[in-house]
Amino acid sequence: MKYGFCKIGEYVTVLSGYAFKSEDFQAVGVPVIKIGNIKLGHVSLDDGNTECIPRAIADKLGRKFIVRKGDVLISLTGSHLTQPGSVVGRVGRYYYDSISVLNQRAGKIIVKDEEKSHLGFWFYLLSTKAVMTEIAMLAHGAANQANVSPKDIEKIWLPLPPLPIQKRIAAILSAYDELIENNNRRIALLEKMAEEIYREWFVRMRFPGHEKTKFHKGIPEGWEVKKLAEVVELCYGKALKEEERSGSGFPVYGSSGIVGYHKIKLAEGPGIIVGRKGNVGSIFWSATDYYVIDTAYFVRAEISFRYLFFALHSLNFVNNDSAVPGLNRSQAYSNFMLLPDANLLKRFDLEIGELLKVKENLLQQNTLLKQTRDALLPRLMSGKLDVENLDIAFPPGMQN
Repeated sequence: MKYGFCKIGEYVTVLSGYAFKSEDFQAVGVPVIKIGNIKLGHVSLDDGNTECIPRAIADKLGRKFIVRKGDVLISLTGSHLTQPGSVVGRVGRYYYDSISVLNQRAGKIIVKDEEKSHLGFWFYLLSTKAVMTEIAMLAHGAANQANVSPKDIEKIWLPLPPLPIQKRIAAILSAYDELIENNNRRIALLEKMAEEIYREWFVRMRFPGHEKTKFHKGIPEGWEVKKLAEVVELCYGKALKEEERSGSGFPVYGSSGIVGYHKIKLAEGPGIIVGRKGNVGSIFWSATDYYVIDTAYFVRAEISFRYLFFALHSLNFVNNDSAVPGLNRSQAYSNFMLLPDANLLKRFDLEIGELLKVKENLLQQNTLLKQTRDALLPRLMSGKLDVENLDIAFPPGMQN
């Protein structure tokens, strides 16, 4: 089925956020969504860096700057296409029950007439690779500060099916996203449980048998304090341009996490990845064999990787370059870390092993769900997959 073309601005408005003053920000209150909070497909307030404003200031803002559950946001500043995880024009949906507010350069997609156009459909349409590429090509600026204006986005021509077709397409794709989101909530809970066990044993020092253990200067007998250089090796990743990646196979990690997939692995899993350029000191876990590009290190060590993953989060990884953030390996190696005895580490592996197995199963489910959804997305948007006569059960929010 062929769809007619229209300008984005005929059906939606792209709103840029509010320019808050630096003195407005505080640690608690109403979260402020900045461009860094907008991820591919979703908005995240859980990275520990989200700033807030007082509720009194939020209450004075216009309704348009308030972000509510279901809203579709777009990054008006970001990188070029070579860094897809932070690319300008990336679109994310807001899934939190509580409100947030929109900062400048973070945009919101507002449907002009709900009788003619469906917000959920626009979320998926703007998420297609073709549209994201077109938006990124309109951007101007440096590598990590490419900017695109709302007006430029509104001038883009796109195919738009009739409203009933829009709703059917959104319902099909949102079914996948709801399953993914449910799995993500379970994954977050499992991660918190594993982290709590780590903190209970190795931070609060209430590990099994602690009552009978002797402590010397706060350190349990049999434990050691060592420099990181004595425990791990930070190995350099290898350059692999986006166009050279096969698109399937092993996950490819950079300093922002998974940035693609490739048929060749660089390291065997399970493994730990540490951000070297860009997101300095970011730490990721790979349960499978994987590839690491040159913006990150991968870890080699003889001790428990599960313990090491949590322990690395407590270390001070300093950015050594204000222009291009980077992690100096010598500085990283100079950090001291606590090394428990081998028997306790084995017990810790067993304790959290089952939790992490369930987590990995959920992650694998999500990978398959995303692959299926992403394969359907361009076919649905182009009309190659006709949904006009499909009997689709709409989610509660789409039934009216």
